[in-house]
Amino acid sequence: MAIRTTAVLWRGDDFDDLATYIRKHQAGGYPVQHVKDTSCRHCHGTTFRVTVDDEEGCALIVCQSCRAETPIADSADHVDDAALEECGCPCGGDAFSVGVGYAMNADNEVRWVSLGLRCLADGTLDVYTDWKIDYAPTAHLLANA
Repeated sequence: MAIRTTAVLWRGDDFDDLATYIRKHQAGGYPVQHVKDTSCRHCHGTTFRVTVDDEEGCALIVCQSCRAETPIADSADHVDDAALEECGCPCGGDAFSVGVGYAMNADNEVRWVSLGLRCLADGTLDVYTDWKIDYAPTAHLLANA
């Protein structure tokens, strides 16, 4: 599978394409060292609706199989103050596969989190939000995807 580009959009067929796109994004200008494929902790589903708040640095995914809601990285700490908005693809699709990218600092702590989505209707790839992590330790964030 390979990423296909148009004048504005990038499209992909699988998680590897999404991971490549997230790595190219480089939130905050920092290279992404880890990209995790996301599946539901309850039913292992891989299709999600997604809500984000760029200002708060917050993202929630909702499994389309079992409706379980999961905060990404440290989003549970910010959701009460968030004004979450549903993500939508330019094609009108709202079901996504999800990848979470982590840029690490020299101490191997998470520096930035990037939420990448691949539209399941047309394969469009995008990073819908990213946020800086300014505390340590951060190892728990790698498990929250």
